[in-house]
Amino acid sequence: MIVCVCRRVSDKTIAQCARSGMAFDDIQLELGVATQCGRCEGCARQVFTECAPGHAVAHLQLQTPEQARLAATA
Repeated sequence: MIVCVCRRVSDKTIAQCARSGMAFDDIQLELGVATQCGRCEGCARQVFTECAPGHAVAHLQLQTPEQARLAATA
């Protein structure tokens, strides 16, 4: 999805930069996102926050049959 219409910057591009460790200010300088009309800044920052390293992500683990049996008897 295009986040910044002025500079034609997509959420995927912002996410890729965020995952690579770039700061939001660096993404603005590199891509020009949120530097013209500013309407995209909130969405761009949200994508950045969700994809930046250190953002809390749920850890999912499959339950083994033994764990399922123990949980059922508890």
